Amino acid sequence: MKAFSLLSLILIITLSSCSTVRVASDYDKQANFNKYKTFAFFKPGIDKAEISDLDKKRILRAIESDMQAKGFTKSETPDMLVSIFTKTRENVNVNQNNFGWGWGYGWGWHPWYWNMGYNNVSRTTEGTLYIDLIDAEQKELIWQGMGTAALTKDVDKKQERINEIVNAILAKYPPQL
Repeated sequence: MKAFSLLSLILIITLSSCSTVRVASDYDKQANFNKYKTFAFFKPGIDKAEISDLDKKRILRAIESDMQAKGFTKSETPDMLVSIFTKTRENVNVNQNNFGWGWGYGWGWHPWYWNMGYNNVSRTTEGTLYIDLIDAEQKELIWQGMGTAALTKDVDKKQERINEIVNAILAKYPPQL
């Protein structure tokens, strides 16, 4: 029974670690965040993001939804501009298993032998999304949030994963002064 519980715990930790988003934020301590009520996307900044146009649309939809849920209104004459920046990196994980039974020629004539190890290699793509909030009048950065997480290649789950990342980042806005 203990082995089953331990195996269940390891599985839960492994699955939950895949969905975690590591977030951080920074902000201008002089900014008055109460004055910002409207937003628009800053196209020149967004155009520089090195991701597909479809992923940009997914990110912008998620940001727009979160901003509206926070009470902001999208406007042609905004108080605040929203820009994004992205980075990706591939992680290679090597897991070693140093023991186990195998089939083949071992010591002497016996077809079974003791396997002294094997490696399991997995690759994951990790993405970092930066969301910049810029004072529209002053053209100065007032808040930046960053989220890093494993990405999915499954098209059906991309929007869901992007929503999760954006929600985690924007949960830090407005800063707790």
